[in-house]
Amino acid sequence: MLLGAAAAGHAATLANSAYTAAELAYQYEDSHAHLVLAHPPLVPTVREMMRSLSIPEDEIARRIIVADSTWLTGAPAELDAGDAAALKGLTRLSELVGRGELAQEIQMPGLLSDSTVYLCYSSGTTGKPKGVESTHHNIISELEILKPTLPPAKVGPALNKQGKAVAPYRDAYFGVLPSYHIYGAIWLLHFPLTMGAPSIILHGRFEPEKFCAAVQLYKATIGIIVPPILVVFAKHPAVDKYDMSSLETLISGAAPLGGELVSSVKERLGKRGADVCITQQYGLTETSPSVFLLPQEHAVERVGSVGYLLPNLEARLVSEEDGEKLTSIEGAGEIWVRGPIVMKGYLNNPTATAKSVTPDGWFKTGDIAVRSKEGFYNIVDRRKELIKYKGFQVAPADLENVLLQHPQIADAAVIGVESKEQATELPRAYVVKTSPELTSAAVQEFVASRVANHKKLRGGVIFIDAIPKSAAGKILRQQLRKRAESEPVELPVRAKL
Repeated sequence: MLLGAAAAGHAATLANSAYTAAELAYQYEDSHAHLVLAHPPLVPTVREMMRSLSIPEDEIARRIIVADSTWLTGAPAELDAGDAAALKGLTRLSELVGRGELAQEIQMPGLLSDSTVYLCYSSGTTGKPKGVESTHHNIISELEILKPTLPPAKVGPALNKQGKAVAPYRDAYFGVLPSYHIYGAIWLLHFPLTMGAPSIILHGRFEPEKFCAAVQLYKATIGIIVPPILVVFAKHPAVDKYDMSSLETLISGAAPLGGELVSSVKERLGKRGADVCITQQYGLTETSPSVFLLPQEHAVERVGSVGYLLPNLEARLVSEEDGEKLTSIEGAGEIWVRGPIVMKGYLNNPTATAKSVTPDGWFKTGDIAVRSKEGFYNIVDRRKELIKYKGFQVAPADLENVLLQHPQIADAAVIGVESKEQATELPRAYVVKTSPELTSAAVQEFVASRVANHKKLRGGVIFIDAIPKSAAGKILRQQLRKRAESEPVELPVRAKL
């Protein structure tokens, strides 16, 4: 659907399938979207969103396209009576596909290549999420930059030890990353096509059993993952039930990798017959996304590093001596990036664009890094206050706004706390309550009913007498982070990935 929209000359905004109607309404209006392509189970949320914007029912029916799979599988999706009723009167993607094809793709040469093609939304540390304008030039540049960093795709049938073909291809990319996220959209939808290799994508929630079974079924060789999936490979019993020997490379992103976790996964998969290289990359929505990649030949000796700067890019580490102290690590600085992958800007937000991109094209990532004399970069801190939960960005200000809507909450602050068990950050709230009857569980339930799944307060709720703030009223999150070091994350029920 993304490539079809691009071929027709349209821009597409990618929305989180877990969004509530209220969250979706903001993106729909801000992006000036018109049509919404939605999988059948998500249509009720889209209807609710449009009704909240006072869009007439007949117009709603014209604006929703049901992304069914009939055109792909040849068989209609099985729907229960409720789903069928919700989809009545709506146009289906299969109907559009049957109406013919474009005489030719819309061309974007020269200056037109700076037209926006994708509009992902990136959470800021303050205010609402911002629409990141990725251009045709950005995306093509990213794909071309990535090509020489990985070995060429091995084509032809995959053979077993007896020489019998077990798959029609040799290399196969595989992952469960959501395609509405720039990481999944590029690495699982676009890059495999560029490399001439198939891509197998699991939709829905990550389930270890299904993931491992699919590796065995499709003989996946290259996995595009995030650190929490490595936790599964290290501990989950499903790994011992399936043939994982086809895996050769695992490329992780969205959060740093720990050496101990990498070693344990390599050892366990090795026992299952997989000689796997585990490496990582670093990037942001604003950089299309990848900026650094750790070459496979250095994956063991440089574990924990995000690797070298990718070709055709510039990077600098900036320490603002007169401003906020970035880090206590000598030689560290905020990563600034310049090159053809840097976004066009934030949609409808020239102020935010000017704060993030310098007049001469340097994008300020907000992440702090050190660089070795050999040219390897390590991320050591984050100047921004974003929480990264399993690759998803969570803005503390967003959750604080929700918390302050509770009638028994006087003040609140949100930080990320590290969970070594899940290899990710978890959002935790510090709350000043006005009623002694208010419980942590009640606060968590209140927030969970109003936000997407990845924004839930999995790090817990802690009641305090006052939120630490500066004289200017800014929340002193560093004090809360220091306090959190003595308040370990408690997970009474093991969270599902």
